[in-house]
Amino acid sequence: MSTLAAPVDPLLAGQLLAAGTTRSERDQVLAQRLRWLIALRIVVITSALVPFFFLQLAAEEIQRAEFTFLYLLAGGTYGASLLYMLLLRLPLSWVRPQAYIQFAGDLLLTTGLVYYFGGPFTPFSILYLVVIIVASTLLTRRAGTIVATGAWCLYSLVGVALFFGFIESPVGGFDSGGSIWRLYYNLGAHLFGFYAVALMTSRLSHTVVRTAEQLQEQRESLADLKVVHRDVIESIPSGLITTDRNARITSVNRAAETILDRVEADLIGRSIDATGLLTADEWTTMADSKPDPRSRREVEYRLGGTVRNVGFSLSTLTTADGSLSGHTLIFQDLSKWQKLQRELQLKDRMAAIGELAAGIAHEIGNPLAAISGSCQMLSSTFSGRQSERKLLEILLKESQRLDRTIKSFLKFAKPHERSVQRFDIAALLAENMELLRNSSEVSDEHTLEIDLQPPSQLILADPDQVSQIFWNVARNALRAMPDGGTFMLETELSEDVYSIHFIDSGCGMTESERTNLFHPFSSTFDDGNGIGMAIVYQIVQEHGGRLLLESQPGSGSVITVELPAEEVGTGELTANELLAAEA
Repeated sequence: MSTLAAPVDPLLAGQLLAAGTTRSERDQVLAQRLRWLIALRIVVITSALVPFFFLQLAAEEIQRAEFTFLYLLAGGTYGASLLYMLLLRLPLSWVRPQAYIQFAGDLLLTTGLVYYFGGPFTPFSILYLVVIIVASTLLTRRAGTIVATGAWCLYSLVGVALFFGFIESPVGGFDSGGSIWRLYYNLGAHLFGFYAVALMTSRLSHTVVRTAEQLQEQRESLADLKVVHRDVIESIPSGLITTDRNARITSVNRAAETILDRVEADLIGRSIDATGLLTADEWTTMADSKPDPRSRREVEYRLGGTVRNVGFSLSTLTTADGSLSGHTLIFQDLSKWQKLQRELQLKDRMAAIGELAAGIAHEIGNPLAAISGSCQMLSSTFSGRQSERKLLEILLKESQRLDRTIKSFLKFAKPHERSVQRFDIAALLAENMELLRNSSEVSDEHTLEIDLQPPSQLILADPDQVSQIFWNVARNALRAMPDGGTFMLETELSEDVYSIHFIDSGCGMTESERTNLFHPFSSTFDDGNGIGMAIVYQIVQEHGGRLLLESQPGSGSVITVELPAEEVGTGELTANELLAAEA
């Protein structure tokens, strides 16, 4: 009952009556409106009764008996209203019969007022129209027609009875000697009026209901459109920020929150320079110059310790009539794209340099071999001064060093054919680590550590090239620690990717050195030729893997090699067991 007692807007009630999915919902609305009708009925009868009560007190010459019928009518109305309220406690399936009961009671009340105040010529007959309108609105056209018929029958019965003297009005005022045609006229006019009001009200009610249905459909469509619009805005991968005319942020989508690493609540209502993409002066300059959405700018956006390259464009935001309402800022994180672009440029550069190196090595190789051979023959038969012999030895030594460099170029330009096989990469790394531990490149100031997880892993690759990756990266790490330090080899398996981490505590790299690390002929060491890391990059790419680099000056470096992996192997001897056995 508490639900039924809640106030209901008449238009909303019409919507529920028309568009309610169940009869129970429609009955709930009808019950609520019947409660309003009871309250209205009490107000009307009280408003009519109070003036006559004061009139009786002021006019003693009017007989008290003349008011008895009016008091009885009012008391009957109060009693009927109480009965109606009790009936509304019945199940909702009884609410429609209760509506007809109330309409019948209202007709009897109106008939009583018509009888009391003079019959068919009293203005109180207009109350019949109120009952007809209420019935046509609350229920159907049929209900309005039934109530209109009942109203005219009661009105005619009272009018005819008073006209022919079958009954008398308590307050008089009806002249039964008048023209019968006047009676016929009133009866005919009321008959036409009652049915006309019933039909017009039901038609109007039907129109209102249809309009309410259309309005509800439009509201639902608008709500769906808003949801779709919001989903589209939230799903686009580009950041989108809208502002008002004063450069205050009005909306932020999900991609913008991700790129800026800010939540919407921190940005809404703040100035556009709070995004960190541009300053207030830059915004003013761009906004005042009628921005072209096709023109873009790129800025470096610092997020904690990382720097993101963000590209953005600015465009105006207009209303339906074309007036300016604000601006839209669309931006993307270009860091990954630029990284891919750099990798593509590196591949193109390495391919070009490889072809050049192959040509140069071929053209220089044969003359160099002749020079080296001649130097060796002269050295074996030379009997001149010691200073001249020393020059000859330098010439032989330098020709041999140049020969090694040429061979490195050839190895980079034309790597040998891969011999792909399935092998235990963890065991191979452990073996290479042990060889490195016993090599002359490791001093007493160096500490070598190894942690292989899983201890055994089968992959499909060229074991010789994997060993080449290890030695090139490991030697670079030792060169970065000339005064000693810690070199650690770690591995891990995740989502079919086998990762090898080469970690050193050396001098680290600057941004320029990190950018050029895998470029051929670019070395950070005086005695390097810049080919080793380029070969590592080439091998990893040919295996379908990926190279990652983390390094800061003075903080060491971490080079990660990621290779495609297969299922975990079950060899007879794991890598860690191999280390234990060799120890």
